[in-house]
Amino acid sequence: MGELKKLVEEGKVKYIGLSEASPDTIRRAHAVHPITALQMEWSLWTRDIEDEIVPLCRELGIGIVPYSPLGRGFFGGKGVVETVPSVSYLSGHPRFQAENIEKNKKIYERIESLAKKHHCTTPQLALAWVLHQGNDVVPIPGTTKIKNLDQNIGALSVKLNEEDLREISEVVPINDVAGVRFLTETHAKASWKFANTPPNDSSDSS
Repeated sequence: MGELKKLVEEGKVKYIGLSEASPDTIRRAHAVHPITALQMEWSLWTRDIEDEIVPLCRELGIGIVPYSPLGRGFFGGKGVVETVPSVSYLSGHPRFQAENIEKNKKIYERIESLAKKHHCTTPQLALAWVLHQGNDVVPIPGTTKIKNLDQNIGALSVKLNEEDLREISEVVPINDVAGVRFLTETHAKASWKFANTPPNDSSDSS
């Protein structure tokens, strides 16, 4: 962070962001130089940042950039209405494994049902839910197809009130999601819950 701060001061970098950082790392980094944005996985079926990370970001004025806001394509129909290609990394993802995807399909069906109520597609409703989490939330759905890009943009037209958001959240209980969000144990150890930047020597001696 000290080096990044220098780059900002030299005009080479305008903003500084972090990804998958622990609460302690966020606080310590922000104390060196203000953090503009934090990238974290956040979607209807991955909400573990809501209890600690989201309140911390709002306390410090840090924007939140959710990656995989469509649940790695799940709410776009992958594994449900579309078969996951064997060459895709998702074919090895725990939530898309045969024993889990059958359970998770029920979650998709609930959101699909609510999407009809809101006159939009299933991915649009799932993305709209993330968009409605706050003005400081800017999700980054990825796609390689123009039709999916157009559909994602359409999520901006889906208007949800507090009751709608609560209803959508309640049909996807976190404990009902089958499988962990990490592809491998190595990925898990690199996430915010496990990876914490150790204090430097100067802070230890002070």
